[in-house]
Amino acid sequence: MNQNRVIEGNIFSAIVALSVPIMATSMLQTLYNLMDMFWVGKLGSKAVAAVGTGGFFLWFSFAFITLCSIGAQVGVAQAVGRKDDESMTEYAKTALQLAVAIGVLYSLVLVVFSNPLIALFNLRDVALIELSYQYLNTYGYGAAFLFIISVYTAIWNGYGNSKLPFLALGIAILINLVLDPILIFYFNMGVQGAALATVISHAVAVIVFIVTMPLGGKLFWGLNFFKGFNKVVAKDIIKVGFPAGLQSFMFTSIAVVIVRIIALWGAVAIAVQRLGAQIESITWKSADGIGLATNTFVAQNYGAQRENRIKTGYFTALGFSASIGLFAGVMLIFFGREIFALFIEEKAAIEIGANYAQIIGISQVFMSIEAISGGAFNGLKLTKYPSTVSIVFNALRIPAALLLSSIAALGLNGVWWSISLSSVFKGVVLTVMFLYHLKKMHIAGLVTQE
Repeated sequence: MNQNRVIEGNIFSAIVALSVPIMATSMLQTLYNLMDMFWVGKLGSKAVAAVGTGGFFLWFSFAFITLCSIGAQVGVAQAVGRKDDESMTEYAKTALQLAVAIGVLYSLVLVVFSNPLIALFNLRDVALIELSYQYLNTYGYGAAFLFIISVYTAIWNGYGNSKLPFLALGIAILINLVLDPILIFYFNMGVQGAALATVISHAVAVIVFIVTMPLGGKLFWGLNFFKGFNKVVAKDIIKVGFPAGLQSFMFTSIAVVIVRIIALWGAVAIAVQRLGAQIESITWKSADGIGLATNTFVAQNYGAQRENRIKTGYFTALGFSASIGLFAGVMLIFFGREIFALFIEEKAAIEIGANYAQIIGISQVFMSIEAISGGAFNGLKLTKYPSTVSIVFNALRIPAALLLSSIAALGLNGVWWSISLSSVFKGVVLTVMFLYHLKKMHIAGLVTQE
């Protein structure tokens, strides 16, 4: 989109123009994840649990990806607002260099240490352990591609062009959708086929991003990936991204502990949690899409010293995201059983899934507003606030899960309640914090009414 539209045009149109391609990409990704679960589900609940277990390290990689991507997006966006083309390109180049270096190292760790990493989950089923290892080891060979994809996407989003990432990722996801059944069933590769399909599609996305770099205009002008490494810019990228990276690291680490607790109820419970997370991702990926748009909108207007637009843009995005969260919550609460029945056939799993959906559905609105408040804070380079709130309340899930699940009347549902309630508190606390920050900015004369 035209960068002037972000800092000068209609605010609602700017938010929508930025967020819709990101949301559309997320919906395609969610479609792929659900179709992946659909095909893997044909192999049984153990296969679903294995993909969920191995897939945690895909989630875990976002701790290191975020270290590069958040700083890249904010750095590029604020440079666009200042009309500082040299700084904009330097942030893009340095972020890509960091992504490649960290991504290759992460791939090596997954390949070499697949067995001990799976052992962290305290799985008791030998077949499940073997399937989890197969998935993780295969995915590990191409894990670096996700780092490069994510940073390219962040750079383009910061620049104000979220359509090109939609194109690149859309092509990759469609390839993945085609490859899944072929590799899983035709070549009889099982969960390894699902992992290989993901790796191939990610590699294709990287190629598309490289080929389309000339479309970035000034963004990539004069960019030489192999020439020099700007330590000052790298330090700023890591400084901005570290709180968010730590947040992602802690989220995944806490999730591993939660899965160990869920594992006490067996492979079916793990499969339900994995599938439930994919279904719920329709909400949080939509919210994250609007949150990323809010990040770019706030950062560009802050860089352009047009802070009067920040407040209106924030409330516009908040209402947009909350409406999606409300709709998703209603669907999960009233139609959760039917939704789970589309993807898994075992009656016990459907029953557990129905309970999961009803409990998690309560938190959808709050999760949606958390993403917007976090995106707004990140756009101001105040990443420590959303990270702190997230880490504190996510950590509380562990004692809450142990306590609530020990109540006979709740059992496994107590774990679902610990997740849902923490999301409610995160949404409320972070939104109140940002509203307070807006008030401080207004008092300081930094924000004026439209």
